[in-house]
Amino acid sequence: MRPWGWYTVLHEAESYKVKILFVLPGRRLSLQRHRHRSEYWVVVGGEGRAIIDGNTVTVRQGSIIHVPAGSVHRLENTGSTILEVIEVQLGKCDEADIERLEDDYGRV
Repeated sequence: MRPWGWYTVLHEAESYKVKILFVLPGRRLSLQRHRHRSEYWVVVGGEGRAIIDGNTVTVRQGSIIHVPAGSVHRLENTGSTILEVIEVQLGKCDEADIERLEDDYGRV
């Protein structure tokens, strides 16, 4: 569990990882950046917003978002149901590669 919801790792290998994220209504992930990996987000349920380098995009089932390595990004749930997102990470997929720039929950 995380303050924004939870995730499950579906598969991982040396150069990629696949997760499903479950973001609770009204919650959002930290504003963050990864130096060593890029991500693709495929929305499979719910609705929300993706912020990538200051650009905001409304997302819903079927939306696909690319987050290049080094991009400042955030995902948030603006709906009334859980936002479900398949996340595919490419590159060095280490949780230590999260650089939090802003966080609603006081994490660094």
